[in-house]
Amino acid sequence: MSNKFRELLKKVGSGNHTSSNLTRESAATVTRMMLLGEATPAQIGAFMIAHRIRRPTGEELAGMLDAYNELGPKLKPIANERIIVLGIPYDGRARTAPISPITALLLAAAGQPVVMHGGGRLPTKYGLPLVEVWQSLGVDWTSMSFDLTQQVFEQTGIALVYTPKHFPLTNAIWEYRDQLGKRPPFATMELIWNPYLGDAHIISGFVHPPTEEMFQTALTLQGITQFTTVKGLEGSCDLPRDRTAIIGLGSTASETASIERLLLAPRDYNFTTQDVPLKTTSELILEIKAALKGQKCEVMQSALWNGGFYLWRSGVCQDIFAGIAKAEELLSNGTVLKKLEEVKSAVATSLHLFQPA
Repeated sequence: MSNKFRELLKKVGSGNHTSSNLTRESAATVTRMMLLGEATPAQIGAFMIAHRIRRPTGEELAGMLDAYNELGPKLKPIANERIIVLGIPYDGRARTAPISPITALLLAAAGQPVVMHGGGRLPTKYGLPLVEVWQSLGVDWTSMSFDLTQQVFEQTGIALVYTPKHFPLTNAIWEYRDQLGKRPPFATMELIWNPYLGDAHIISGFVHPPTEEMFQTALTLQGITQFTTVKGLEGSCDLPRDRTAIIGLGSTASETASIERLLLAPRDYNFTTQDVPLKTTSELILEIKAALKGQKCEVMQSALWNGGFYLWRSGVCQDIFAGIAKAEELLSNGTVLKKLEEVKSAVATSLHLFQPA
């Protein structure tokens, strides 16, 4: 048993009247000890559930990120560009079709590099993860070493940090998450984790409004100057079509961090108000492939809605209408499909050249 961990556990698990917040340094220490297995299973499980019940603070999230930044992988900067990091719940999707792989391809095709991160089917939802969507499109990020992922990122402007392989210290934590049956604060922190060494624009989904304030504090302490929060589909970055999209445009460039509220109604941009349900993976991939060919379908509509917003938010287009038009052009003329083929070729070539003899 770790007495040091025990004392920090007592701080968060002592009840409403006697518990206290951890400092950034203490939160980093707790996270580091859990990842390295320096605390006992009983201590780790107790901390996770106590921290969930009490809810983390922005300063604690910043400390947890410090530990991830210390122990986890970091892609090296490419050129002098600000890249986009898409923060999406690791436990996947169960009800609605994921659009972010198309969004990533659209952005990269327009010259805006994108980094994603995540694993396989993980608790508590065990939903469809990004890696399976990419695999079905012919891109297997799970086979890539971190060095090869860096290489593909430099060549194509897209990377997916596959945490089970690239950050294996996190693997032991998933058993606790499954046994607890609830998302711990780790799941909140992962949404704003930045596995990139250079200038990054963090885009994260969220479900509960207080999460935005925590993100704002944590990202300010992390030195992130631009971020975006999206009350998206199943906590993801995908803009909904069945309701007004609630978005936070965050900036910490000035002395006082701020979030500008943006409300986007799909009907104001000529989209029908219906999200694409997630049926089978094979049906989803057929629709994604149709959208990548510029064919009319419901996934195409969601791709244009998301692409238009993100092309504007990244500075590629002057406004959302221009972004939607640009997204339609890139999909219809085959540029996005060409980007997918470029990524597939880069991954296949890298794996072939670096196969052990």
